[in-house]
Amino acid sequence: MKSRKTLPIPQGFTASDIKVESSICTGEKTIGFYSPADKKLHFAELVRSQADIEAFYEKYGISR
Repeated sequence: MKSRKTLPIPQGFTASDIKVESSICTGEKTIGFYSPADKKLHFAELVRSQADIEAFYEKYGISR
């Protein structure tokens, strides 16, 4: 199994800024760091399953 390097949390964000959003039209889900200033997800990734959400947290070394 490959060991992955943990990424630092992007500057200006904290672990509490992580949010999962769902598209009204397609139901497609994305996870990323939410910025209330511009009301957007940054560093967003597609979510296909709960495992994708767990992987996002692991990628940044954050426990839920």
